[in-house]
Amino acid sequence: MFIKLFKYSIRDVARSKWLLLYGLFFLLLTEFLIWFSSDTSRAVVSLLNVIIIIIPLVSIIFGTIYTYNSREFVELLLSQPISRKSLYHSIYLGLTIPLVMAYLIGIAIPLIIQTDIDISILLIILVSGIALTFIFVGIAFTMALSFDDKVKGMGFSFIIWLSLSLIYDASILLLIWLLGDYPLESALIIVSSANPIDLSRIMVMLKFDVAALMGYTGAIFQRFFGGLTGIIYSISVLLIWIVALYFIGRIKFNRKNF
Repeated sequence: MFIKLFKYSIRDVARSKWLLLYGLFFLLLTEFLIWFSSDTSRAVVSLLNVIIIIIPLVSIIFGTIYTYNSREFVELLLSQPISRKSLYHSIYLGLTIPLVMAYLIGIAIPLIIQTDIDISILLIILVSGIALTFIFVGIAFTMALSFDDKVKGMGFSFIIWLSLSLIYDASILLLIWLLGDYPLESALIIVSSANPIDLSRIMVMLKFDVAALMGYTGAIFQRFFGGLTGIIYSISVLLIWIVALYFIGRIKFNRKNF
């Protein structure tokens, strides 16, 4: 039954014109940056700055809307002898995998064909984008299952994205300004671990070994963890984010009275 539900969810999401536009956006953006950048590293850094904003935004908004729009379908299926576990898995993966595939196709094809990018850097870029997709779809599921009101769920989803992508950087600068005379390294590492967007940026930039471009928290990661250790740490924390949000969403789905 899971396979049938999963296939249906995949086809349902794949038919969306927004998914096509999402993949096309990354394809055209990558082509543009490769064409106008003087070297691959500069193109990758510019691409990263867009990825860490667009992927979370699209994943959380599209995921929240899709979850709300699927409620009648979920109610219908739950009236049948179908386990909630199978239904949750099929909807969650059926939404996440098409978004991941659109991202991978849009990013990987131009970088592989038209550049001499190091395979390790390419893998880190792809892994960071995949992780952000799973994390923010997980947040979208959690918000949509927490609030019956669609407007409220959408509002909280957008606030979370805004806080992690924009307000977070301003808060870090304010913290450094207020407490600059105190040792903040350990505290900032903990704070960075609470923000998957910052972790993804740091993970990629550590591969370039350019602390000046990583921001204050990235420079701290470079100093304390070094390249490889910092990347392993970042991937581990991102995996914890994915697993935690998956189980939170599953618990809320099991308890939800549709």
